[in-house]
Amino acid sequence: MHTTRNVTVNGGPVPLTGVAPHTSALDLLRSQGLLGAKEGCAEGECGACAVLVARPGVAAETEWTAINACLVPAADLADQEVRTVEGLGTPGDLHPVQAELAGRGGSQCGYCTPGFVCSMAAEYYRPDRGEHFDLHALSGNLCRCTGYRPIRDAAQALGQPPAADALVARCAQAPPTLSSLEQGAFLRPVTLEAALRLLAERDDLTVVAGSTDLGVDVNLKGFRPAALLSIAHLDELRTFSVSGEAVEIGAALTLSEAERRLGDTVPLLSRLIPQFASRLIRNSATFGGSLGTASPIGDLAPVLLALDATLVLASARGTREVPVRDYFTGYRTSVRSRDEIIAALRIPLPAPAHVAFQKIAKRKFDDISSVAVAIAIDVEGGVVSRARIGLGGIAATPIRALATEATLIDRPWNRETIEAAAPVLAGEGTPMSDHRASSAYRSAMLGEALRRFGAEEMLEVS
Repeated sequence: MHTTRNVTVNGGPVPLTGVAPHTSALDLLRSQGLLGAKEGCAEGECGACAVLVARPGVAAETEWTAINACLVPAADLADQEVRTVEGLGTPGDLHPVQAELAGRGGSQCGYCTPGFVCSMAAEYYRPDRGEHFDLHALSGNLCRCTGYRPIRDAAQALGQPPAADALVARCAQAPPTLSSLEQGAFLRPVTLEAALRLLAERDDLTVVAGSTDLGVDVNLKGFRPAALLSIAHLDELRTFSVSGEAVEIGAALTLSEAERRLGDTVPLLSRLIPQFASRLIRNSATFGGSLGTASPIGDLAPVLLALDATLVLASARGTREVPVRDYFTGYRTSVRSRDEIIAALRIPLPAPAHVAFQKIAKRKFDDISSVAVAIAIDVEGGVVSRARIGLGGIAATPIRALATEATLIDRPWNRETIEAAAPVLAGEGTPMSDHRASSAYRSAMLGEALRRFGAEEMLEVS
């Protein structure tokens, strides 16, 4: 059944009539005269397009979440609630975030300011933030003229929102109810069974969840999908559980949601997630989406390799479990069939005791790794009893450093062992030279990663 739906923007309905599957939320908003959000990079790195979306919360029924409007398909906002910078305050009645930015000189040319306002507002309204404003909330917003000190000062000057604030009151209510949607070539079922049936019946569907990868292909590579199947909101894919044996994370749970639920249950994931792109990206990016691309430079795969994680693949034919070490088959290819989706990932417990995630990149945050190294080691009686090292950016697929692991296991955990293993790690994989780094640099960074790990763990390493 073909129906046309609305998205609620700043309290009023905006129809989605005639919206193509590849049309971004940003383009829709600007077509309505809401010009605060802007396109800067078109790939989720600058934050000029940030807006707020009301989503199911972690610490409240509903939370206002900042997202990159340039990446999200407009059709996927059907039945949802959006706030742009225009819906936060007016020139005569500034929102507290806007007032602090203006009063502290946090805006010059103003191009980036609406995005900063929305990211700051999301943190301002986060129910469990307490008195501390997490500046990482701004890690996906770039400013080229003001500089970050006055912006930081404005953020840190914000107090708690008043109880009478309408956006605070909204958080105490249930999130929007999303119903099944067929908007032209955009399909959004409400059950996993329906999604898998569509995948089995049609071969023209491109699966989308957070759209942090697909949106870049649409914007910068001109990709025009014949039809999109949205699975971002399926309850069966948004589960989270911790047992004595494993942590299970639904594939459509965003990295930000998982980060807040995990705490330090899996320390290696706790090291990774703050370095994964930016908060704006993590608010939409999903575990299944990151692995579904089978990218050799994604930061998540090396960590899951080091954790001996398993993926649950689902199709209309049933489910199967595949260890992450067996998932990748080649450059951007995997064992996943066309009609399968990643439903969940499982991480065995107890988690390794000594861990590190080292991201070698030009910027610490919001950048693609030249090399990613995930290390997980257990030591018993001064001897390495278990070693798992996952690597990204040094082969056509993410790989385990099997030779290095063999060099470490059953050896004393001391300087001599690390020095013996470091050159072995430097020889793993088949690193290439490109615009990010040379093959020699990548190899050198591998060896140094192990030495740095030893030093940071305060072991017998000088």
